[in-house]
Amino acid sequence: MPEWIMKPWPWYIAGPLIGLMVPVLLIIGNKSFGISSSLRHICAACFPGRISFFKYDWKKETWNLFLVGGILIGGSIAAQLLTTSPSIQLNPKLVKELSSYGITDYTQLIPTEIFNWPSLFSLKGLVLIVTGGFLVGFGTRYAGGCTSGHSIMGLSNLQLPSLIATVCFMAGGFIVSNLLIPIIINL
Repeated sequence: MPEWIMKPWPWYIAGPLIGLMVPVLLIIGNKSFGISSSLRHICAACFPGRISFFKYDWKKETWNLFLVGGILIGGSIAAQLLTTSPSIQLNPKLVKELSSYGITDYTQLIPTEIFNWPSLFSLKGLVLIVTGGFLVGFGTRYAGGCTSGHSIMGLSNLQLPSLIATVCFMAGGFIVSNLLIPIIINL
């Protein structure tokens, strides 16, 4: 396998490749790039009920399910076959900060000291996993899309709501990662 495919690609290569998805999707069928809508399509297909939000022709959007499936398959292939080291490379400043919280295991995609089954049933686990997941889902629905939909597709189409959503996503990320996570981890 070539060495260049085994290493993470720099932002100036990966970013434009992701950005090129926008014109490709628009050209091949006036489709919008976004991931959160796929959950709605799955729910509409698997759990047809009397909920008005799920009453639409989800079959027109099956291309989106194939896109998400491709992302999952591609991510699995990359994680299993295209990794050069078992641990994730982190900035030394971040390693030092995380060590002060007792997080030292970087062999998985997420810190095992926080995200594990016993931790899920603790107060910290409840806040981090359950409440965090709810807030992400609620925020995505409230904003009318996810970060990829707004920040990639919406901004490229010069949509003001996407600019506002992206600014809020970034501000929320900065606030949570710098102010709330240190408090939650030390619970």
